[in-house]
Amino acid sequence: MTATHVLDFPLPDVGEGLTEAEIVTWRVAVGDLVEINQPIVDIETAKAVVELPCPFSGRVSALLVAEGQVVPVGTPILSVEVSSPAEPLPHSESREAVLVGYGVAHGTTRRRRLTSRAAPRPSAPAPVVAGRPIAKPPVRLLARQLGIDLALVAPTGPHGDITRDDVQRAVTPLVEARPVRGERIPVRGVRRAMAEAMVRSMSTAPHVTEWLDVDVTGTVRLVDQMRDHAAFAGMKPTPLTVVAAAMIHAAKRTPIVNSSWIDLPDGSSEIEVYSHMNLGVAVASDRGLVVPNVRDAGSLSVSGLARALGELTQRARRGDLTPADSVEGTITVTNVGVFGVDGGTPILVPGEAVILATGRIVDRPWVSDGGLCVRPVMQLSLSFDHRIVDGAAGSTFLADVAAFLEAPPITLA
Repeated sequence: MTATHVLDFPLPDVGEGLTEAEIVTWRVAVGDLVEINQPIVDIETAKAVVELPCPFSGRVSALLVAEGQVVPVGTPILSVEVSSPAEPLPHSESREAVLVGYGVAHGTTRRRRLTSRAAPRPSAPAPVVAGRPIAKPPVRLLARQLGIDLALVAPTGPHGDITRDDVQRAVTPLVEARPVRGERIPVRGVRRAMAEAMVRSMSTAPHVTEWLDVDVTGTVRLVDQMRDHAAFAGMKPTPLTVVAAAMIHAAKRTPIVNSSWIDLPDGSSEIEVYSHMNLGVAVASDRGLVVPNVRDAGSLSVSGLARALGELTQRARRGDLTPADSVEGTITVTNVGVFGVDGGTPILVPGEAVILATGRIVDRPWVSDGGLCVRPVMQLSLSFDHRIVDGAAGSTFLADVAAFLEAPPITLA
């Protein structure tokens, strides 16, 4: 004899320290039969759209979160009626949902007890613990940046916590009353993550930007040779391939650019110089700006680098990136030249020491060997964290990148 029991499925941490996500599309409805590991919902994190499989087999009894809603990890999002033995289960028995491709994130996924009916939702705790408002570290950081006292902010989070929206409302309490004069675009997912990262970067790292124009005749010639070479069959090498190789070469000569500033709990600081290089590539996608990275780029051949860059940018534009693709970058390049722009002042990815922007390649007058000629010229813009990289190190790195692009080693082809 069997009886039905209701299990809640809390939003899981998909393995990259996720704190919250937006429910994008439900693939099931109340009353549908579902199987273990059947895709049930698409969620959008700060880095990717992720498909979640169902951890239970049974009938959907409730969708607890609406599409478009952003909820913290651990929030129940789905209830499923499952069949189980009629005898009551021991009070201590519990089970965890193990998702294909993720597994259980210990310490972040809460246990769910089998019950004969939907477990009652706990009432929201008081918004203050030991005199301190409840808020996640990113929310506290945002409040500090905006000069907001969290003790004066009314919490609306599901557990009595203060959310980002609560802080923003405290800054502009009349925003809801303002007339709508045009389209309002919700700031969430990738767009919100990018905005918060840029504010955090500019408010913590002192930026310095240097520019340098480069005659890239050698780079253009090398790219043509690569496209005709058997080692690059099925690929489409671009000047960005050579720029990436140049950055790897220059970083080996000036290792401090491939590093990060670390604030320690005791109030002291350290600079961590990495022994590997994860090369981030800024890509404009339909979901906003994303920065996936090529893992251990310094160990790749130029053909391997071309292949990795091509695959990564294609996946980014298709929206096929996973959260793991966009974490642990150590140095970044952004190509603004694809938009017909000469250069700019790129903002550092938080935690990184340098970012290089490459402009369009355009024919310009150029003095060579005392004579005036026309050459393909690219502008390089290098921004760096002046706490880590001083003017000498930043200038040396930029000059080495430029020298490489002017006369790339013929062996690269």
